[in-house]
Amino acid sequence: MRYLPLTQPDRQAMLGVIGANTIDDLFVDVPEEARLNGPIKGLPMHASEMAVERHFSNLARKNMAASHHPFFLGAGAYKHHVPASVDHLIQRGEFLTAYTPYQPEIAQGTLQMLFEFQTQVARLYGCDVANASMYDGSTACWEAISMAGRVTKRSKAILSSGLHPHYVSVAKTMAKYTGDTLDTALPDLGGSDTARLLAAIDRDTSAVVVQYPDILGRIEDLSAIAAKAHEHGALLVAVVTEPVALGAIKSPGEMGADIVVGEGQALGVGLQFGGPYVGLFACKEKFVRQMPGRLCGETVDVEGKRGFVLTLSTREQHIRREKATSNICTNSGLCALAFSIHMTLLGEKGLRQLAAINHANAVDAAERLSRIPGVSLVNETFFNEFTLTLPKEARPVVRALAEK
Repeated sequence: MRYLPLTQPDRQAMLGVIGANTIDDLFVDVPEEARLNGPIKGLPMHASEMAVERHFSNLARKNMAASHHPFFLGAGAYKHHVPASVDHLIQRGEFLTAYTPYQPEIAQGTLQMLFEFQTQVARLYGCDVANASMYDGSTACWEAISMAGRVTKRSKAILSSGLHPHYVSVAKTMAKYTGDTLDTALPDLGGSDTARLLAAIDRDTSAVVVQYPDILGRIEDLSAIAAKAHEHGALLVAVVTEPVALGAIKSPGEMGADIVVGEGQALGVGLQFGGPYVGLFACKEKFVRQMPGRLCGETVDVEGKRGFVLTLSTREQHIRREKATSNICTNSGLCALAFSIHMTLLGEKGLRQLAAINHANAVDAAERLSRIPGVSLVNETFFNEFTLTLPKEARPVVRALAEK
């Protein structure tokens, strides 16, 4: 398809409809100091293809690929072995070039894969239904807060101090434009945040958001928080940044979580310098009509044969914008496929075995490090991440370790 750019009269007509004089008027919300007013300093105006290739190759040599080094910092990004068959299968042309399955009659393979993915996520999270994935865990977390507001008709969410700071930051950014109130606190090394959360829940609360395991690696029983939230008509949102943990610990859905979201990167998707990742989103069936994103359903055609379709259209591309549950979410199709293939190769037994290996290695590391004079373990419970207190400032220690 040829790209046919707009003519100047086309642009003026559109600007007239929205009440803007020039294209620059569309960017008035961007601070002037952040806007370019000329070429980027330090970059040449042009270069040959060979010179550019050489330059970027030299830059790439400076990268420290996580796949080639031991990896001790996680905090929401995890390196597990990904079987070679995952990469081989996702590069098949039928998958690599497929986009949105709007036409189910020619997208049955993509739709079936997403249906299987949804089933895996729902079972992993202990929920009734899952969507076809989202951009990443942090935006899935905000979508859960937004969804809880629609369900409860309230606008105050209580965020655990153990929630990943990046997830909190994304939620704060979005809440600036929606008017939602977020009750947040800094992580407390002294102990559980459960007491604070229980005390804060009231009749204005739409959701309580708890990470499991939390940013310090602690594993809390969510049952009491779920009970108190439900008593006051609020929802419990659980956030899981490490899906492998659910091969060893009870799922959030089993403890009463209404919505469970998180990051699926750890299964099938490499670190890739920060993305693309794959957000997971699941909930109780009674809330399904407020769930953002796409949902693939199973049906039968006119001949009675099994088939798959996109169902419960909730996005502004499908329905009137004012009825959409979200206009920022989409599914990360290829990453969801990688997640699903890795999960399928593992199976339930393999996932439990992988989780057991992770935990055993973490216990060994914690025991060894705790024997260092002045170093103490904060956690009473953990999966594969834990928090240590050191006899001196942690930042230079972490930097020194990173160099090694």
